[in-house]
Amino acid sequence: MAFESMTDDRIDSLLKTPKRIINPAARMVPDANHDRQDYVVQSVDGSENFKVFARQNKTVNDDFSCGLMWVSPGGESMILTRYNGSSHEHPNKIEKNKISYDCHIHLATERYIKANMRPESFATKTDAYKTCEGALHSLVTEWNITGIETKPDHPEFRFDELERKLD
Repeated sequence: MAFESMTDDRIDSLLKTPKRIINPAARMVPDANHDRQDYVVQSVDGSENFKVFARQNKTVNDDFSCGLMWVSPGGESMILTRYNGSSHEHPNKIEKNKISYDCHIHLATERYIKANMRPESFATKTDAYKTCEGALHSLVTEWNITGIETKPDHPEFRFDELERKLD
């Protein structure tokens, strides 16, 4: 299935669809640089399949990504959204702006699909989380995903204050 026919309305519908993680005890799988956890997700009505992933760099705390991926009936997958850490700059190529070393949320858009770029290339800065655990909590809370226990980052925790204390 080609994703060229995906519209912003269809993407929005997939994101808002009530979803449930069906393997909440998914194991953390290590590789050379990251620890990764993958969850199988299904819409509550059983009509759509998804995956949720959480990936954390083993040596760089602010290098992480949590995302929601839609799996088409043909088996192809498309990332609908990703919640990234602040370890890198992110350019929004169409808008010609940059997010500089801040946590940011990627969102699939029709505009980027039509420009033949990765669907989720557009991103916005966020202060909703500072850690991988907080990003996963924000993701499942925002996009109507149940079946897993998550914790938000502590409201009093501020990564920039921690860095100042270490200086």
